[in-house]
Amino acid sequence: MRLLPSFLSTSPRARIAYMHDVIMSGLSFVLSIYLRVGDAWQDHVAPENLMIGTAVFTGIAAAVFLYQPMYKGIWRYASMRDLMAITKAVTLTILLFLPAMFLTTRLDDLPRSAFLINWFVLMALLGGPRFLYRVLKDRRLDFHYETRRDPNAIPILLAGAGDGAELFLRSLHRQPGASYRVLGIITRKRSRVGRHIHGVEVMGTLDQVEDIVATLSGRNQRPMKLVLTQEDFAGPDIQSLLDTADRLGLTLARLPRPTDLRAGTTDRLEVRPVSVEDLLGRPQAVLDRAAIAALIDGRRVLVTGAGGSIGSELVRQVAALSPASLTLLDSSEFALYTIDLEIAERHPDLTRAARVASVRDRGVLDRVMAEAQPEVVFHAAALKHVPLVEMNPIEGLWTNAVGSRHVADACRAHGVRALVMISTDKAVNPTNIMGASKRLAECYGQALDVLDKGRGVATGTHFVTVRFGNVLGSTGSVVPLFQRQLARGGPLTVTHPDMTRYFMTIREAVELVLQAAALGTADDAWRGRIFVLDMGKPVRIVDLARQMIRLAGLRPDQDIPIVFTGPRPGEKLFEEVFHGAEKPVPTGQEGVLIADPRRLDHARVAATLDALEVACTTGDTDRALALLRELVPEYGQQTAAA
Repeated sequence: MRLLPSFLSTSPRARIAYMHDVIMSGLSFVLSIYLRVGDAWQDHVAPENLMIGTAVFTGIAAAVFLYQPMYKGIWRYASMRDLMAITKAVTLTILLFLPAMFLTTRLDDLPRSAFLINWFVLMALLGGPRFLYRVLKDRRLDFHYETRRDPNAIPILLAGAGDGAELFLRSLHRQPGASYRVLGIITRKRSRVGRHIHGVEVMGTLDQVEDIVATLSGRNQRPMKLVLTQEDFAGPDIQSLLDTADRLGLTLARLPRPTDLRAGTTDRLEVRPVSVEDLLGRPQAVLDRAAIAALIDGRRVLVTGAGGSIGSELVRQVAALSPASLTLLDSSEFALYTIDLEIAERHPDLTRAARVASVRDRGVLDRVMAEAQPEVVFHAAALKHVPLVEMNPIEGLWTNAVGSRHVADACRAHGVRALVMISTDKAVNPTNIMGASKRLAECYGQALDVLDKGRGVATGTHFVTVRFGNVLGSTGSVVPLFQRQLARGGPLTVTHPDMTRYFMTIREAVELVLQAAALGTADDAWRGRIFVLDMGKPVRIVDLARQMIRLAGLRPDQDIPIVFTGPRPGEKLFEEVFHGAEKPVPTGQEGVLIADPRRLDHARVAATLDALEVACTTGDTDRALALLRELVPEYGQQTAAA
C-alpha cells in the first residue's frame, strides 16, 4: 500500500512546491504573532512557546498539505480551483493546530486573534506566489472556475498537457453551452501524470491511450474524439495516434490555433480535423531569418506566377517581410485578382502592382520590369501538370523553357540583383516534357550564372535555382483530387501500388526557397550550382490515400475503395531530387543542399532556345522535341527506353 502521494517520486517540481509551502507555513506562524503584538512580542510570548508553536504548526501543515490536491495542479495554470484547494488546506491546518496546541501548551501566551491572522497570512504566502507566477507567464490576470458542462456535449480526450490544453479548457469554462466535454488529458511528459489542469486529470502518457480509453469506458465515459492540443506534434507521433484512434473507433482531431482561443476572439469552439500536412509534418528547420529578412526588407520584389500555389505563398511570405514594393505577375486574371485582394487586405500600406502578363512575351516583361525596377525576382510561373503538358508539348516548352529564358534575360538587362527560379524534382532524369523543360530552364540559369562568374562580374544578377518535390495541396496535385473523390463517396484512384513521391508543405517549401535565395545571393561560391531542398523520405501514394480515408473517419477498402488506374503519360513510379552524377553537398543551412549538375555553354543553350522559340511560335512539335532532346539527353534516353 502506498503511504505517500506519487508526486513525491514522479514530479520534481511538485516536490519543490511542497517544500515551499511547508517553509511558508512556519514563516506564517511567526509573522502572524509579530503582526498581532508588534515589536513587543518577546514580552507577550515566551520563546519556548513560540518555538513549540512554530514546530507544531509546521508539522501539522506538512501532513495536511501532503494529502490535499495542492500539487496536482500546475503553477503555470493556477486557477480558482487551486485557490479552493489552498483554502481547504489552510483551514484544516488551523483547525487541527488549535487542539494540538491546547494539549501541548494550554495556549499559554498565544493571542487568540493570532490564529485568525495566521489564516490570512498563510493564504497569502501559499496563493500569492502561485498566482504571481501565473500572471508573470500570461502577462494578464484572467482566472476562471469550472462551470457545469452540458451532459450531451461530445466527450473528448485531449493529447498534450500544455498551453493549448489549458487555453481550450479555460475557453470551455467560459461557455456553458460548449459542444465538448473533456474527460481527461494524455501527455508526453510522464512527470505530469496524475496532476490536473483546471480540474481535468492528466491520466497517462501517449503510449497508454488504449488503457485510458478502457478505464473511461468502464466509467461509462467513453470518448468519441482524440484531440491534439499542441502544434509541435511530429508526423510519426500523429501517425501513431491515428493508428491507435483507428483501432479504438475514435476520430483524431486538432484544436484551433492558440491565437483563435484568446479571450473574446471566438464565440464558439470547434476542433478541426487532422490534415495530411499534420501526418506528413517534419520538424521545423532552423532558419536564418535575419538573412531572409535582409534579402527582402526594403527591396523591390517581383513574383511571376503570383497566383499559383507556390507563387501565392511566396507573395504572402514576401509581403510579411516589409519589401519596398511588390509586383505580382500572372497570366490568369482570376488567380491574380485573388492573391492581390488578399494582400491588399493583409498589408494595406504595402506598395504593390498586379500585372496580367505571360512570361512568353519578352516585350511585356521588359515593360513591367522597366516600370517596377525589381531588385529581387521570384520566378514561379510554369505549366506543371505532367499529363497535360504531355498532351500540349509546345505550350509546356514555350512557358517553362522559353519563358524562363525571357525572365532571366530581362532580369539581367534591368540589373536585377537576384533571380530565384523554382524548379522541380521532375527535372532529374526526366521522362516527361514538363520535367525536361524545367531542366532546360535550369541549364540556362546555370549558364548565365557561370558566364558572369567567369567574367568576374561581381555586381551582376545572381541566378538561384531551387529544386524540390511535390507540395501538399497545390493546384492539380493528388491531395485535392483525393479530397474531391472522398466527397463523392469514392473510389480513390491511384496510378500504381508502388508509386512514391516526395512531399512538403507549401509553407515549408517557400520558407526554404527564401533561405536558399539568401544563401545564393550572399556568396559567389554557389554560382552555377542548384539548391535542392531536403524532402525527407518519399511517401507511397496508396498509403497517402489510405490515410486520407481514415482521417475522414472511414475505413479503406471497406467504406471507400481504392482503384489502381495505371501510370499516366510521362509519369515515373518514383521521383529523384538528385541526378546519379550529382553528389549532394551540404550548405551549412538545415534543410538546404547543393547539387552540381553538368553545365552547358551559354552560347549553345541560347542558340538552341532561339530555335526552340521559333518552333513553338510555328507549332513545329517535332522540331521542338528534337531540340529538347539535344540539350537534355537524359530525356531522350528515357523516352527511347520507354
